[in-house]
Amino acid sequence: MTEPTEDFATMFEASTKAKRIDKGQTIEGRIVAIGPEVAFVDVGGKGEATIEIDELKDAEGHLEVAVGDRIQATVVSTVGGLTLSRRLARGAATQRQLEDAFHTGLPVQGKVEKAVKGGYEVSIARQRAFCPISQIDTLRNTDSSVHEGRVYEFRIIEYKEGGRNLVVSRRALLEEEQRASAAEIRRSIAAGAVMTGRVTSVREFGAFVDLGGGVQGLLHVSEMGWSRVADSSQVVKPGDEITVKVLRVDEDKQKISLGLKQLTADPWSRVHETYEIGQVRTGRVTRLADFGAFVELEPGVEALAHVSTFAPTGRSNGWSSTMAQGMTAAFEILSIDLEKKRIGVALVPEGSARAAGTAPSQPTEDVREYTERVDAAPSEGFGSLADKLRGALTPREK
Repeated sequence: MTEPTEDFATMFEASTKAKRIDKGQTIEGRIVAIGPEVAFVDVGGKGEATIEIDELKDAEGHLEVAVGDRIQATVVSTVGGLTLSRRLARGAATQRQLEDAFHTGLPVQGKVEKAVKGGYEVSIARQRAFCPISQIDTLRNTDSSVHEGRVYEFRIIEYKEGGRNLVVSRRALLEEEQRASAAEIRRSIAAGAVMTGRVTSVREFGAFVDLGGGVQGLLHVSEMGWSRVADSSQVVKPGDEITVKVLRVDEDKQKISLGLKQLTADPWSRVHETYEIGQVRTGRVTRLADFGAFVELEPGVEALAHVSTFAPTGRSNGWSSTMAQGMTAAFEILSIDLEKKRIGVALVPEGSARAAGTAPSQPTEDVREYTERVDAAPSEGFGSLADKLRGALTPREK
């Protein structure tokens, strides 16, 4: 075979190999015709490839290309001719970037499309990724819809099947940010400081609040309000952003105690101005005990109707039959101890003039004078303290 013949054979063989196209291969071609459903693309060789018209339209449905334009596409089928898809090719340009981000740990931006079983579907560079529910945030929120439609930064923690299977984490980035700022946050936390934080979890005894950088403090249920709080979940919920006051900082144990009620005035600071012995006030029974009933006179101001203030019934704990948790009634103020924050009250019989608020209160001096006389006198053994005090309100004979 002569030299020119050998060169021709070599070029022909190379040309044949170059024109071989396999499924999954990304190729470039020129649009030669556009039909109602498909467009024809010249990719070289003897035949032409087809691509669906919908793949050549933008989000508004307008055709993005014209005859003569060159496009990149991926071969999705070689059966009965070449079938192309531009959607995969569009992703191919970004898949390399996503793979680089996976290996280097660089964050990528993504939009949370919707909640799915076990997590969320996230759109990243026209790729679908999965974010496990435990990786969407540093705290667990029972309402999965709070993240839908949000745009966050994520870290790719799994990259499989050439980028078709992506698993991402937002929590990994948040925790890195927290570790970086934790030391600075701790330096700013001191007793008396007022700070804004986010509730991370709620328990029977209170709530944990993230003050920033992953530094958490405990808001005890007793510090949530001046009124008695029976259920802390009725005051705060995970995810709530709240303002709290730092009560104590234990550096050794790394414990921070927080308060919520301290941001409002203590109702007891006004008790000496608004309450007097002998007054009749409406109160609500909050709970019953063996020794009496607790009565809320106003939020944060609770009194005790001692068992001794109820009229005798002849039965053990018979007094409790006249009281029920949640009931509202008229109560007479018998004593006030501002230092110990205690108020003693007695139930005023329903239907009486004093219960209706029409009977005037005796001057405080008269009641105190009577109390001193009773304390000095021998016990009569019958009646209640309330009966004795009511007797003191009857004018004495001169």
